[in-house]
Amino acid sequence: MRAVVMGSGSWGTAMAKVLVEAGTPTILWSRRAELADAINSTHTNPDYLPDVPLPEGLRASADLAEALGGADLVVCAVPSQSLRSSMQSWLPYLSDTATLMSLAKGIETGTLLRMSEVIIEVTGASPDRVAVLSGPNLAGEIAMGQPAATVVACADEVRSREIQKACSTKYFRPYTNTDVVGCEVGGAVKNVIALACGMASGVGLGDNTRASIITRGLAETIRLGVALGARPETLAGLAGIGDLVATCSSPLSRNRTFGSRLGEGKSIAEAQEATNGQVAEGVKSCSSVRALAQKYGVDMPLTEAVHQVCHEGLTVTDAIYQLLGRRTKPE
Repeated sequence: MRAVVMGSGSWGTAMAKVLVEAGTPTILWSRRAELADAINSTHTNPDYLPDVPLPEGLRASADLAEALGGADLVVCAVPSQSLRSSMQSWLPYLSDTATLMSLAKGIETGTLLRMSEVIIEVTGASPDRVAVLSGPNLAGEIAMGQPAATVVACADEVRSREIQKACSTKYFRPYTNTDVVGCEVGGAVKNVIALACGMASGVGLGDNTRASIITRGLAETIRLGVALGARPETLAGLAGIGDLVATCSSPLSRNRTFGSRLGEGKSIAEAQEATNGQVAEGVKSCSSVRALAQKYGVDMPLTEAVHQVCHEGLTVTDAIYQLLGRRTKPE
């Protein structure tokens, strides 16, 4: 198997490193030629992972034909809201038999499609050619070779096992699953719940609050996942609660960090400036997840509160009182 990772951000670069160290020939595609040149000359990614040495066998390219030509595994490592436009530009170079795997975690604005559905719609690929990878996978820790586990989900079990073999290392342990919906819902909603945890931290609340948000956030995730056809046990595993705990707890989490800035009273623009100009995925996805929940009649009060803080001017303090003032009921 020959792989290409499309996107040279921190997670794409970390995943390319994993693939090479698992023995899979891999090209890392960068939108910017100067970054590709820097990766090839310095064996580091100076923009996203400057302190992490990259394998000498990892080559970067900004040429779509060179990167995608003959690739058996195409790993899509671009943000969720730009996946569609990116796939459209890659389409002329994609093999008709390649496995297409998404690393992005989100729900597309407007269409309310999951990332695998976007890939299928743009490429016309059959669902058994499309996979997702999701789990408690903070890019910086994986890039440093710290032990982590993940889930490779695909309707075709043979393909998922091929991907599993292609990215198994001494420190990165992938499990397989056929529940693509569950893995994608877990990955999308956890970003929203991590924003809520960050907001609580930003106003000075502690571990009891965070644990409560994580637990009730998991309940929201399971309700939405089941409504969409996911298996509850998937969301009780690595792609659900595992990813949720990591993203809600770690200072490396962009969503948690962004939320904490909002909790401190900063605006969206100020929070973005404090996170090196990057908007957390959950800021956009909270509205899409909320709309999806409304479409399926699923109650998601935490998601609703995060949306109102990010897009309707509700203060974090008022959001907390709004949640605490909800009618009491059995768990």
